Amino acid sequence: MSDFEIKGWCPGALRPMRSGDGFVVRVRAPKNRLTQSQIAQISDLSMRYGNGILDVSSRANLQIRGVQDDTHLALIKGLRALGLIDETVDLESRRNIVMTPFWQSGDQTEQLATVILNTLASSDYPQTPGKFGIAIDTGPTSILRDVSADIRIERCADGLICLADGATHGRLVNLDNVANAICELAHWFIAAGGVTDGRGRMRALVQNGVELPVAYRAALATQVVAETPEIGVYPEGAMVGLPFGQLHAEILKQLSELGGLRLTPWRMLLLENVNSMPDLEGILTDPSDPHQDIIACTGLPACPQAKGNTRRLGTQLIPHLAGKSPVHISGCAKGCAQPFGTATTLIMTDTEHFDVIEHGTIRDTIDHPHLTLDALLAQPPSPFKRP
Repeated sequence: MSDFEIKGWCPGALRPMRSGDGFVVRVRAPKNRLTQSQIAQISDLSMRYGNGILDVSSRANLQIRGVQDDTHLALIKGLRALGLIDETVDLESRRNIVMTPFWQSGDQTEQLATVILNTLASSDYPQTPGKFGIAIDTGPTSILRDVSADIRIERCADGLICLADGATHGRLVNLDNVANAICELAHWFIAAGGVTDGRGRMRALVQNGVELPVAYRAALATQVVAETPEIGVYPEGAMVGLPFGQLHAEILKQLSELGGLRLTPWRMLLLENVNSMPDLEGILTDPSDPHQDIIACTGLPACPQAKGNTRRLGTQLIPHLAGKSPVHISGCAKGCAQPFGTATTLIMTDTEHFDVIEHGTIRDTIDHPHLTLDALLAQPPSPFKRP
């Protein structure tokens, strides 16, 4: 039996998740975008009803931390006035969408997102597991393949394609039929046995060899996948990083003065139409900043299931990093912060020790068990400097 609890669902606003510092209230911003007014008011709400600390999740959502039982309803009222609250918990749990931040007016990405949001709210769409999600990856090249999703909308040689996560082929779609395609694939996932005890992911079903419907084997998905974007200035705006994916509400308030925000799944924010890097404390503006190479979950004390303080360990490791290979630090064996493989994965076993997996995921065989920081640095793996 594991020594941690697998929830099988992500926190929301209507159904928050209790953590060591109070409730985590996840705001699923429509199209992963917030206006200047919404940003400024979320900052105020976070300080009034939470502890003023916010996270950007790996699903491109904004999480308000430190909310208490007696402040949750007031926070929901404030978020509802901003148009950020769903009518029901069921609808909220279905609205798991991550969208490329590199969309431009007229490229159909916004229109696709509108259609998909309406589809998820319709009676035709089934109640899928709590972590089941959709990626709208319709920029010039695919950049969301390493982001958790079950149904993907991408560009291919023949136009737009709808494909199951883990599949190489899919169904050609457009604005007129994408709603039907998403519903059909979600219903197939359930009928094909993709759900067990309320949980399940598309990739596992595909990798088990379950054959997709004929229509979803017709078109070849592109094999050209862009690397995760870096901090810098892009045609759509300035991309800034957040240490460990976290910022304080006061910093968010300052960012609201610059323009709208597009949330990303990479511990970064895209500041719309900003053509130079802002000079603000608490954000990362240098693409070589080693904070970007540390992927760490919340850890102790904010997460009661964690065995150690992941971000303290990450800060200790930063001076020893040798390159751009990411290091994943998990407070327990769940691996919430990073489902995919990294150069080095550290799994904390207590406040001073961790297991090490090289070039794999948290589910792979442990290469070096129960190390201390000194022991790791005495014989460091490749992402670290040699002594």
